[in-house]
Amino acid sequence: VLLINIILTFSTHVFVLSPNKFVQMNLSSVKILRTNHRLFNVSRLSKHTLPDLPYDFNALEPVISSEIMQLHYQKHHNAYVTNLNMIEEKIHDANSKKDISKLIALQSAYKFNAGGHLNHSILWQVMSKDGGAPSKDLLSAIERDFGSMIKMQDQLSTATIGVQGSGWGWLGICPESKKLRIATLPNQDPLEATTGLVPLFGIDVWEHAYYLQYKNVRPDYVKAVWKVANWKEISNRFTKVHN
Repeated sequence: VLLINIILTFSTHVFVLSPNKFVQMNLSSVKILRTNHRLFNVSRLSKHTLPDLPYDFNALEPVISSEIMQLHYQKHHNAYVTNLNMIEEKIHDANSKKDISKLIALQSAYKFNAGGHLNHSILWQVMSKDGGAPSKDLLSAIERDFGSMIKMQDQLSTATIGVQGSGWGWLGICPESKKLRIATLPNQDPLEATTGLVPLFGIDVWEHAYYLQYKNVRPDYVKAVWKVANWKEISNRFTKVHN
């Protein structure tokens, strides 16, 4: 019986074990489930891979330069995937040896790299050159919860610009109330596992996401990102939860 937070993994899922809840993660969803705090055996994992980028590196210019996109995808996201696979092997080894101290020691690195992989896999999908407009249902929800599209964008932009250091700004939806919410998180903390909100649209404010082009003027970058918001994908993500 464990009364401490540890991370367990098997197949393509991640499990964060705590005294009160069990968090199950994969690239598409995070579900919070009750557990009886038992240590589960972990089978050998399949490898995580870098997802295909749904457009060319220069597709989001002039908002995001080709150079930034290439470095962001090939170097930074790829590093999260590489490190995630390495850490999962260490978790598998530690679990096979019932080395609880090692499992605990790996928790922070696992959260960081798994979150980085999850967040960026969402990011590439919710941006596009011609993202269109939000669906009628999503626009109605935005107007209900924020007053207008402009007010929602202003609130998310302001919150994201204000992130201290590195992190993310998110538009998410609560699965229970169906309300839209804005949240900011530090580092690579994943939205759903941390807040319970399902991510609809995210803005990455790590400096590698914008510094080569926007220098230290984060507000210009954040405001420009709305020009490449993929409202078709954002609307699809909303519909899956709302319906």
